Amino acid sequence: MRVTPPQLVHNLSVLRATLTQFHPLVIEGPGVARDSRAAAVVANRIVTNVKGHLELRKIKKEIILVTQGDPLEETGISAITRIVADELKVKKILVCLDDYIFAEHSPNADRYGVTYETKYSQLVEILKEHDDKLFDKLIADTDRSIEDKDQRRQKAGKDPLADWYRHFALLQEVTKVAMKIVAGDITVAHTIAEEEINEFSVTSAWPIGVNLGIIDYDNDMLSYT
Repeated sequence: MRVTPPQLVHNLSVLRATLTQFHPLVIEGPGVARDSRAAAVVANRIVTNVKGHLELRKIKKEIILVTQGDPLEETGISAITRIVADELKVKKILVCLDDYIFAEHSPNADRYGVTYETKYSQLVEILKEHDDKLFDKLIADTDRSIEDKDQRRQKAGKDPLADWYRHFALLQEVTKVAMKIVAGDITVAHTIAEEEINEFSVTSAWPIGVNLGIIDYDNDMLSYT
C-alpha cells in the first residue's frame, strides 16, 4: 500500500493559514527508555481525557495532533501518539529540528499518518513576528532551567545534561507556544501524571511555556488522570 508523503510547509504564510484551521493537540511524555507501559492502555486514557476536555471547552475546530519527530517504538510517546491519532481520526503535523541543528532528527522521525510537516525554524519565526523579544525570553528561560537542573545533578554526583537536551527542550516549548499563537488555542496532554515526570527529562521543561504567559495551565493543560 502506497503511503502519501506529508505536505512540506516551508512558506510561513501558508503555515499560518494551515494552522489557523485547526485546534492543535500536543502530547508530551517519555519515550521508550522511560515508559514501558502498554501504549494502547495509555493512549485510550488520553483519548477519553481529550474528548472530555474538548467537550468541556466547547472546541469546534478540527483537531490536529502535533508530533515532534520521535522515532517509532513499541512503547512511549511515539507509539502512544500513533494510537491517539487513529482513535480520534485526526490529521497530524510533524515538527522537526532543522538539519543544521540536529541532522539525525528528521530522518528518524515517525511519519505515519502525517499530513503536514514543517521545521522548528519556521515556528521560531512565528514567535519573532508575534513579539520580537519572545524567542529570546524563551531561550533565556530554557537556559536557566538547564542550569538549575545541572546544579541539582552535580549535587547528586551526576553528569550535566547532554548537549542535545537544549535542542529538544526548545523544540518542545517553541512548538507549543507557536501553535497557540497561530491557532489561538491549544490542548497539551501529558502521558504521565505531573508528579511522575522525571525532573531531568525534556518533558519536565513544560512549565517554560506556561511561565511565558502563553500556555494557560488551567485551560490548555490536560493532566493524565
